[in-house]
Amino acid sequence: MRLNVVINTVGIMLRYIALVMLLPVIFALCYGEYSSILPYITGFFISIILGLLFSLNKASEKDIDTMNKPEALAAAFFAWVCFALVAAVPYLFYNLGIINSLFEAVSGVSTTGATILQDFSLYPKTFFFYRSMTQWFGGMGIIVLFVAVLPKFAVAGRQMFFAESPNPVEEKVTPRIRHTASWLWGIYLGLTVLQTVILKLSGLDFYNSICTSLSTVGAGGFSPNPDSIIGYHSNFITVIVMIFAFLAGTNFILLYKFFVQRKFKALFKSEEFLTYLIITLLIGLCIAFSLCRNMNFTPQNALITGLFQTISIITSTGFASSDFGGWDFSSKLLLLLPMFIGASAISACGGLKITRWIFVFKYIRREINKIVHPKGVYPIRLEGGAISTEVAQQIMAFVIFYFAIFAISAFLVGFIEQNASVAIVGSIASLGNVGPGFGAIGPLNHFEHLTNATKLIFMFDMLIGRLELIPFLALLHKDLWQIKK
Repeated sequence: MRLNVVINTVGIMLRYIALVMLLPVIFALCYGEYSSILPYITGFFISIILGLLFSLNKASEKDIDTMNKPEALAAAFFAWVCFALVAAVPYLFYNLGIINSLFEAVSGVSTTGATILQDFSLYPKTFFFYRSMTQWFGGMGIIVLFVAVLPKFAVAGRQMFFAESPNPVEEKVTPRIRHTASWLWGIYLGLTVLQTVILKLSGLDFYNSICTSLSTVGAGGFSPNPDSIIGYHSNFITVIVMIFAFLAGTNFILLYKFFVQRKFKALFKSEEFLTYLIITLLIGLCIAFSLCRNMNFTPQNALITGLFQTISIITSTGFASSDFGGWDFSSKLLLLLPMFIGASAISACGGLKITRWIFVFKYIRREINKIVHPKGVYPIRLEGGAISTEVAQQIMAFVIFYFAIFAISAFLVGFIEQNASVAIVGSIASLGNVGPGFGAIGPLNHFEHLTNATKLIFMFDMLIGRLELIPFLALLHKDLWQIKK
């Protein structure tokens, strides 16, 4: 691995991340919150300085163009780590402390939405805009953005694109990966603007509309309201957020085919989308029935709440339209299911992803068939294409590592906190980038009371969950660190 190429690539990204830090400054000027400018100006200069330092050992454009997969994986991982570290700087100005600032930043950029905040009245509007903004940039992915806007990554972008957004089924939108990234970000931006306009027309002010939209389309869940979506007291707003959260969990390449190429049948020909839709409806309706029967919800409220919370959790958005921490056991057990599932690949959501679950069940069915018919040939197909043995092994390895990391995290947190609920639900909520859990870390509670060791474990889970394990696992292999010139 050519470390100079990796470091220089990260340096380039840090310089452009600095520009992102100027957006809250503009917001603060618009709202007259002049005392809120300093934290983000400081973040801007730190990002610029680090970017310049990382770029001292310059790599030529030819070196970047020839970036191989291990280098792309390393660049993706360290770019996200640096993004999180820089994003934590403004929080230090609000007396959150180092660990809590890192936790809030990592939760934001990984679109997890777990928070350490207790009293929202202590912070200005710019603070909450910044929280939502970090989720929005983390949702589609900073590397996908840089591939879209920076000509320097026109060739190497392909390796980096799939390092950040791996997909078991490689799909193409346009012949050039840069054009693909541009279209994905275009749709992402379009959905954000559209939701902001609709929420504004529904009665919310611009501040609440933009913050909620950034967190919805980014599948993050940070809300400027301490009571999340519950605080807006509007079924219409709840339904709007639910629809856009569902779209945020849909494969964006599929959305491109639907909205841009006008291939309207593409949605209903997609095995992944149909499975996503059926699972969401099935779990949502089951929760609605349980809420009607056990919690005395009216049928209308039960239906909206059941579907909203299912979509919010399966897409890892993490908003709350009800305090589901206080639901009956059956309803909470049903809501635990989508935490383990996740939505679509190449979307803003976290989790294991539905495509991998489809593969796992097909793999199990094939193995059962081979027991009965040892000489039979049973290829596994996803989205109409046969899965190679190499890809099949990678998917199974991913699934095994995913649950191994979950089990290790749950064990360690359980040992530290002496609380099984926090350990199990907190670990899967962090690894799947879901955010809130049940009980002490429920939707209207916070993570501040947890020990620093637990927060560090959850931060680790959030980051590798957002990067879908692959870059992190690759860095554990000693051969990756063999320095080449």
